[in-house]
Amino acid sequence: MRRLWTWIGPSLALGFIILATLGPTLAPTPAGEIDLDHIYALPSAQHPLGTADNGVDILSTLLHGAQLSAWIAVLSVLLSLSIGTVLGVLAGYRGGLADHVVTGACDLVQAFPSIVLNIAILAFTREPGIWHVVLALSANGWVLFARLSRAQTLVLRELDFVTAVRALGGGELRILGRHILPNLWGPLVVQASSALGMAVLAESTLSFLGLGPGREASWGALLEQGSAVLLRFPHVAITAAIATTVLAFNLAGDVLRDWLDPQTAG
Repeated sequence: MRRLWTWIGPSLALGFIILATLGPTLAPTPAGEIDLDHIYALPSAQHPLGTADNGVDILSTLLHGAQLSAWIAVLSVLLSLSIGTVLGVLAGYRGGLADHVVTGACDLVQAFPSIVLNIAILAFTREPGIWHVVLALSANGWVLFARLSRAQTLVLRELDFVTAVRALGGGELRILGRHILPNLWGPLVVQASSALGMAVLAESTLSFLGLGPGREASWGALLEQGSAVLLRFPHVAITAAIATTVLAFNLAGDVLRDWLDPQTAG
C-alpha cells in the first residue's frame, strides 16, 4: 500500500504535465468557443464535462487552462528559485551585512499575506498578462527558496570539505560553484515541486478574482463562473481539478524528499 501511495503523486503530476503539453491538441473545441444552443448543458457525448456560460465547453477550458497554469507555475517557480537561491547563498556564505539585508527583505515580504501582495502588484496593471502574473507570484515566491538556501549554506560552509578547500586557497566562486550549490539542489528541488502546486493554486485564485490573464482560458475564471450557479449547475465548478493538481505536486515533493534524503529513505 505504501508503495502504491508513493507513485500516486508523481503519476498525477506527470498526468498534469502531459495534459498541459498536449491539452490544446486534445481539446474538442478551440478555447472560448461559444455555443449558445448549449448554455450550462449537462455532460453529454458532445460535451463530456458539460458547458459553462455562453456554452463554452468545460473540457476544452480545462485542457487549455492546464497549459496556462503550467506555464505560469513553471516560469514563476524558476524565477523565484533563481532569485531566492542567489540571495540565500549570498546571505548564508557572506554573513554580516548581506545576511541582515536578505533576511530583513524576507521578513518584510512575509509581513504581507501572499495573495494581498499579488493583488497589490497586479492592481497597477490595466490588463494583466502571463508575465505580469509570473512577476506577481515571484514577488513573494523567492522568500522560501532564499530562507532554505541560506539555512543550508550556513551548515555547508562550516563542513570539513569546504574548510579544506578554503585552506588550500580555493576562491569564493569555486567554493560556491563546486561545493555549495551542488549540495543545495536536493532540498531546492523538493521545495520547487511543492511550489509548483501552490503556484497553480495562486494563479487560479487570481483568475477567480479577475486578475489573471483575461484573454486566456483559465481554471480560476471557469471556477468563478461556476460559483455563481453552483447550486443549479455544480458541474461547472472545477475545484476537484485544482485540488488534485496541488495535492499531486505536494505528494511528488514528499517522494522526491524521500529519494534524495538517505536518512528519510532509510
